[in-house]
Amino acid sequence: MSATPARLNDPLVSCAGILVSDLFVPPLPELPKPGILVSIDPPLYQSGGCAANTGLDLAALGVRVRITGRVGDDGLGRQLVDELIAGGVDTSSITHTSTSPTSQTVALTIAGEDRRFLHCFGANAEFTAADVERGAAGADVLIVGGYLLLPSLVANDLVPVLQRARNAGSTVLLDVAVPLGTPNTGERVRPLMPHVDWFLPNEDEAAVITGQPTPQTQARTLLDWGCPQVVITCGSGGALYADATQMLRIEPLPITFVDGSGAGDAFMAGLVLGILRHWPIEDTLRYAAALGASVCRGLGCHSTLYTDSEAREVMADVRLEALPS
Repeated sequence: MSATPARLNDPLVSCAGILVSDLFVPPLPELPKPGILVSIDPPLYQSGGCAANTGLDLAALGVRVRITGRVGDDGLGRQLVDELIAGGVDTSSITHTSTSPTSQTVALTIAGEDRRFLHCFGANAEFTAADVERGAAGADVLIVGGYLLLPSLVANDLVPVLQRARNAGSTVLLDVAVPLGTPNTGERVRPLMPHVDWFLPNEDEAAVITGQPTPQTQARTLLDWGCPQVVITCGSGGALYADATQMLRIEPLPITFVDGSGAGDAFMAGLVLGILRHWPIEDTLRYAAALGASVCRGLGCHSTLYTDSEAREVMADVRLEALPS
């Protein structure tokens, strides 16, 4: 495995998409009954959303990062941008809008259950393909984070932006967030598949998008739609990788689990590091899985991210299994 540093030739990663002011409620034993007051540990306020989470993770690992998105011209927006600046990312492509508030999410974690999210679209509803193109200029890697949770970001406008980015030499990665009841998800995702290099939905999102019941059949469908490399994350079940020649199950790294928020975004950051370092796909997936697991050890999306050396030390413990492709 190459030890090439992430800053080789000082590559630039552009993270474009959702920016959110997150409020994380510490894990509860159960949902309170109506009218009941429950004492909790201090909640965590943290900048979040796919673009912010992956960008902050990459910056912490030594990568030069530009974040593109929209926030409100309000206190939460200024606080979010200040946190990103403190995290070492370029925020010059973030737009402050006076017509919408900063997006917000409340994350509730109940012991033994998946998280619950209460989300306000806010300024993210104004994010368009023109924002993506502005942020993509000069980027070695372009990540579009949270497609389908950005109402004004539509496939017909995004396809030519992705084409131009790839023609300029960018590697393009796409992830999605699918709100309950989102219509026509397959029709909105399929046109993008030939124009990205990687697609990273989770298992539930991939089921809604493809109409297929298992990660294996979901991955095959997405490959058939033209995406060259697919990763489907499966929570405590690990993840599945597929390309035209192989399919690999990625077993989860054993950790003491607290909160799964941000795991997919950290996995994305690990993929990008592997891509920048020109690692074999097996090493890239192991490293990505280690980073994804690391943020599940604490509350929030990036509070407990492994350092690069920590991830390298444990990535060998991530098991891969070849599946029939």
